[in-house]
Amino acid sequence: MQGLFIYYSFSGNGDVVAEKMKELGFEVRKVESSFKLSIKFLPQMLKGGFSALIGQKPPLENYNCDVSNYDTVCIGSPIWNGRLASPVNTILEKTDLIGKKVIFILYSGRGFAKKAEEKIKKLYPDSAVINLAQPKDDPERLLILEKI
Repeated sequence: MQGLFIYYSFSGNGDVVAEKMKELGFEVRKVESSFKLSIKFLPQMLKGGFSALIGQKPPLENYNCDVSNYDTVCIGSPIWNGRLASPVNTILEKTDLIGKKVIFILYSGRGFAKKAEEKIKKLYPDSAVINLAQPKDDPERLLILEKI
């Protein structure tokens, strides 16, 4: 089975997950977005949270949306305002996931992502969702990924 992990990372949590996914044999694609956040916490939270709230889909830089060679596609996203990060909205819009085993890996400050999970289950009812709270702070949390 061929597996692919497509992800966006702002704070580095996604990069830690990507390293684990490589160890598990997944090909990895990091998404870069034209959507830029401030390095200051409050403006970062306001802009990122608002863009997630309104479902913004910013352009991605050099994104390869072809997943035809993969049976399993994992999508990694930080949680902004309880929702998927806006660059991940673009991934979902541009990527044909029909007929794929889809797994979402969410990384957030507390590990709670109820609104994101609700959206995922509406769009992809057969998908699985894994929530990780700050995986770069506690690598032991990544052990759950070995069950994929």
